[in-house]
Amino acid sequence: MIARYNKQLLILILGAIVLLPFLGSTHLFDWDEINFAESSREMMLTGNYFQNQINFEPFWEKPPFFFWVQSLSMLVFGQNEFGARFPNVLFGLITLIFVFNIGKRLYNERFGIMWVLLYVGTILPHMYIRSGIIDPIFNLFIFASVYYFVRTIEDSNHKKSRKYAAVSGLFIGLAIITKGPVGLLILLLSVSIYWILNRFRPLASLQNLLLFISVAFLTSILWFGYETIQNGPWFLIEFVGYQIELLTGAEGGAAAGHQQPFYYHFVVVLFGCFPISILALGNVFGSKYLEDKFHFKRWMNILFWVVMILFSIVSTKIIHYSSMVYLPLSFLATYFLFQVDRGREKVRSWMRILVLLFGILYALVLVLIPVIAKKKDDWLIPLVQDPFVQSGLSMDVNWSGFEITVGILFGIVMLMAASQLFKNNVFRYTMVNAVGVAIFMLGSSIWILPKIEQYVQGPAVEFCESLQNRDVYIWPIGHKSYTHYFYAKTQPLDENSGLAKQKATFLSSISKEKSNQLNGAERLEYITSIQDWLLHGA
Repeated sequence: MIARYNKQLLILILGAIVLLPFLGSTHLFDWDEINFAESSREMMLTGNYFQNQINFEPFWEKPPFFFWVQSLSMLVFGQNEFGARFPNVLFGLITLIFVFNIGKRLYNERFGIMWVLLYVGTILPHMYIRSGIIDPIFNLFIFASVYYFVRTIEDSNHKKSRKYAAVSGLFIGLAIITKGPVGLLILLLSVSIYWILNRFRPLASLQNLLLFISVAFLTSILWFGYETIQNGPWFLIEFVGYQIELLTGAEGGAAAGHQQPFYYHFVVVLFGCFPISILALGNVFGSKYLEDKFHFKRWMNILFWVVMILFSIVSTKIIHYSSMVYLPLSFLATYFLFQVDRGREKVRSWMRILVLLFGILYALVLVLIPVIAKKKDDWLIPLVQDPFVQSGLSMDVNWSGFEITVGILFGIVMLMAASQLFKNNVFRYTMVNAVGVAIFMLGSSIWILPKIEQYVQGPAVEFCESLQNRDVYIWPIGHKSYTHYFYAKTQPLDENSGLAKQKATFLSSISKEKSNQLNGAERLEYITSIQDWLLHGA
């Protein structure tokens, strides 16, 4: 039994060694990282764990599960960058163990190890695990639900299939209270397409489907139901309206500033998911006779395309939205390399060349960043027209030149990895590539990102930190930001303060008692009145 868990323990230890160091070396980034951390901080400060808040007013954009986990992390590690990002590392390690066990179950232990190495050895998945945003946890829940739904369909043991149906329902319920019903939408679209491709044959027994629905409903209603009973339907109405704004891209709404062309996510995945975005293409041109246990490869293809097409159609395009494809895409890349490893496939020359070129391109970018930064006054600032960006770039940041070492080391390791791929030694390739990406991420976290952050938000963060424990009002003018809430450690307003009275006066003028009674237009007017009072009447 001890031997059975040796590999999993090794994955946990090595994963922690790679993912935990320098997790708090940069400030949280505006918007999402700071937004979520601030909501958790206010949750801890007020003791209200059932309604998210920002600026101590209801925040309807997200359900609370992630904030519960983040609050617990902050309770242990403090209300800081490490505490905010640790939940994703924890769930990232769980993800690595999960995919290892799935790979081992589907094929063998070697497949599971390759899958782990490719997932952690891919740029964006690795970066997201080290972040403080919701998506890595949300994506794990969706993926787990899909996997156990597949097991529900494919397992002939009725007792086991019922268990899998319940577990699938549990995970999709958790996904719903983590980020919303889009998780259920992704699952339902995937199941529907599989059902169509399966010529409308029954997929699961009615009993199992009802069990799945019941568990999913009970898991999600534990919070949605409680919130509705306690505070009425306001949150649900606002939450649904927010999701519609994201979907339709309503002008001035939640989607403002996030419209991108249809192909946006394809470009993000191609470049951001190096190298799996290239390696997975081997399945498109590969042999068709290869085994597909539980039809899992078909499911992963469906899941990949559902996410890519769905979020390419919707008007709002944010880089996080396509992050759900990282898990199925990493499986497809592993599947192809596994067939190469067994001598059933070959890595085509164009794939080797692309992997090599992409590796060199990333290394070159890492080398050029400090070089350009040192010469920014001559090379970069004259090209920038925006005065706000010019002001940020004019910051005096000390680049020693040593930072190019990160790019040089990464480039050397990428050449070593590519050489293994040219030899068709794919297992060794996955190991060397994972080492290279670890160098990329750790080196960037130590020497590059903290300096880039100085240009992007350094002065704002330092200014807000200097105002902690001071009786002041802070308000961003001309742009949306959450920095002042978290880094100035703002406190709930005293009901006798000038700003509290101004808020009450405005609400009274439109016959409202609380800010959560405002509609979209009224909320905009409410915010404008606060800003005007701070500028002219405080």
